[in-house]
Amino acid sequence: MSKPDSAATRFAAAIDALPLVAILRGVRPAEAVAIGRALVDAGWGLIEVPLNSPQPLQSIEALAHAFPDALVGAGTVLTAAAVRDVHAAGGQMIVAPNFDADVVGETRRLGMVALPGVLSPTEAFAALAAGAAALKLFPAEAIAPAVVKALRAVLDPAVLLLPVGGIALDNMVVYRSAGANGFGIGSSLYKPGMAAAQVAENAQRWARAWTPN
Repeated sequence: MSKPDSAATRFAAAIDALPLVAILRGVRPAEAVAIGRALVDAGWGLIEVPLNSPQPLQSIEALAHAFPDALVGAGTVLTAAAVRDVHAAGGQMIVAPNFDADVVGETRRLGMVALPGVLSPTEAFAALAAGAAALKLFPAEAIAPAVVKALRAVLDPAVLLLPVGGIALDNMVVYRSAGANGFGIGSSLYKPGMAAAQVAENAQRWARAWTPN
C-alpha cells in the first residue's frame, strides 16, 4: 500500500492546480459536504472552515472524510490547543489572521500546513523562519498591490503570497501582476445560507477567472 502524500505535498499540488482557498465562514455541518462537492467539482482543492463558524470541527471532519483528495483545514486558528483540535478532526491546514509562533510550531509538529497572517516584512520573515508554508497577506484591503510588489522584491521567489480580504474578480489581476501567488476567497464565494448551486456557480466563475484559457 502506498504511503499517503504529506499535507505539504498535497498543498503544493493544490496550489499548482488552482491556488484559491475557499473560506467557508458560517457554514454548518449539515450543508458542508454539499458545499464541498460544489467546490471540488469546480477544481478547488483548498477548503477552510473558520473556527468562528457553527460547530466548525464537525464541518471539518465531514469535509475531510468526504473529500480525501482535497486539503481541508481551519481558519481563525489562534492557539496551539485549537491546532490540536483541528488535527483531531482530520484537518490538515491551519490558517490564522495573525502570526503566532506557537500556532505555527504546533502545526508543523503535527505534520500540517501553516498559513499565518502577516502585514509587514518583519512578520513575514518571522513566520517563514517558524515554518510557514505560505503567507496570508491580511487584511488585503490594507495591503495595496504596490505593497505586495515591495514584499515580493525582498522575499525568496519561492515564497507563496496569498492576499485575503476584499479580493474580488475585478481586482485579482492587479494583485497577481504585483506578485500574488493565489488568494483566499470568502464572501464573494460563499455566504452563510447560500445554496450549493450558487456556490458552484461562484466557484466556477473564480476558477475561470484564474485560468481564462
